[in-house]
Amino acid sequence: MTQPVRPEDMRASDAERELVQQWLHRAHADGSLDLAEFDLRVSRAWQAKTRGDLALLTADLPRTALTQSPVPRQPTPPLPVVAKRGGGRTAMRVLTTIWLSVSAVNFALWLLVSLLGGAGFVHPWFLWVALPTGSVLGVVWLALGRDK
Repeated sequence: MTQPVRPEDMRASDAERELVQQWLHRAHADGSLDLAEFDLRVSRAWQAKTRGDLALLTADLPRTALTQSPVPRQPTPPLPVVAKRGGGRTAMRVLTTIWLSVSAVNFALWLLVSLLGGAGFVHPWFLWVALPTGSVLGVVWLALGRDK
């Protein structure tokens, strides 16, 4: 019959190592650990194999209300990241301004070449620059308008 594994001999998870690292960071911020000791303990935390190894790294640190134990019984899942809305409109305004500026410069160059070149109006090459990009911007603007 096998003996039950003691809690301190249980294998440590990455979530537990991360929790110990956060605890060490808090201790460093509070002044309980200097930078060299903090660095040493964090590297040992990520090399730790068991929960007992992790507990030794924080045994001499003060307990805070946020962390009563260096090793959680059940790690809490991270909170989901909520994407902010509305940032795309600012980016689209910037991109549209750039597109309009480049298109205006190209149109002005085409007009100067056509008027001063002596051969009359030349092929409107500025459209090859303005239309594809403008079409893509227009489609994206339409898609943003529907997300309201």
